[in-house]
Amino acid sequence: MSRKPLPARSGDRSRTEMTFDRPQLLPQLFGQYDQNLVALENRLGVFITARGDRVGLEGTAESVALARDVLNDLYRRLQRGDEIDPGLLDAVIAMAAEPTLDGIVQRADHSSPPIMIRTRKKTIVPRSSTQIGYMHALVRDDIIFALGPAGTGKTYLAVAQAVSQLIQGSVQRLILSRPAVEAGERLGFLPGDMKDKVDPYLRPLYDALYDCLPAEQVERRIASGEIEVAPLAFMRGRTLADAFVILDEAQNTTVAQMKMFLTRFGLNSRMVVCGDPKQVDLPPPGVSGLQDAVGRLEGVDGISVVRFSTADVVRHPIVGRIVEAYEGKDD
Repeated sequence: MSRKPLPARSGDRSRTEMTFDRPQLLPQLFGQYDQNLVALENRLGVFITARGDRVGLEGTAESVALARDVLNDLYRRLQRGDEIDPGLLDAVIAMAAEPTLDGIVQRADHSSPPIMIRTRKKTIVPRSSTQIGYMHALVRDDIIFALGPAGTGKTYLAVAQAVSQLIQGSVQRLILSRPAVEAGERLGFLPGDMKDKVDPYLRPLYDALYDCLPAEQVERRIASGEIEVAPLAFMRGRTLADAFVILDEAQNTTVAQMKMFLTRFGLNSRMVVCGDPKQVDLPPPGVSGLQDAVGRLEGVDGISVVRFSTADVVRHPIVGRIVEAYEGKDD
């Protein structure tokens, strides 16, 4: 690995060297064609050299310290058996300057276990400070409202937690639901039976399921009734006990629909209500049931509200910039 050093910008230049005791992990740490190191250089303004099991860092004292923390964090994840992808790398870089970083990864002395969700296919760790609070709420509170823009992990983490609890046996059923509201379009007549008609609205929930469980397990659990994916209208008249219930795109519920859904809550259950209050697709002058419910219930014992922002977007970095640009225009 050899690139042109960055020009000196001030007198507070710092140099340090890191040594890793498991060289077999370094190809994953560096990434294909050193893409992870290149990303670190571009994001933090450091110059990195790698020779054998040694990595040299050069830059301002602050940028070198941040780069060292990120590399140590990523290396500990690899030691635990985690995988590094571009999204995780961006999230760790973004959180490097935050004091919550040590709460995400296991400390060197193993005194504090990491925050994580284990599913059949992967182990999921938080990628932003807000996700840390969200993951705590998912195991602590009875009803959780998750508000924020697309790409912040609201629904994905809820589905992962639900799958984890289903596997562990702490709940007997996983119920995923969305209101069947068209997002600014008129789709007209949809062919097929009822399942064929509603599945397009529920596709994002299926995608999250297949990311956490092998396909054959998803199909088997759906067939047995352990996992149910249904439009919101199908919830009326039911009591959802021993279940982990997730309502996605909740900003498109009416006040009456939201009241109906929340009052389905049964014994030994948990409900997660996800939505973006800025993306309401109800026909005017519809009032969003999500906004109404949060206004009424925030602060009630056993109910938590987690608010995500554009800083928490964990998809491709450009998604965060797009969301920020649109929100800024709306403001």
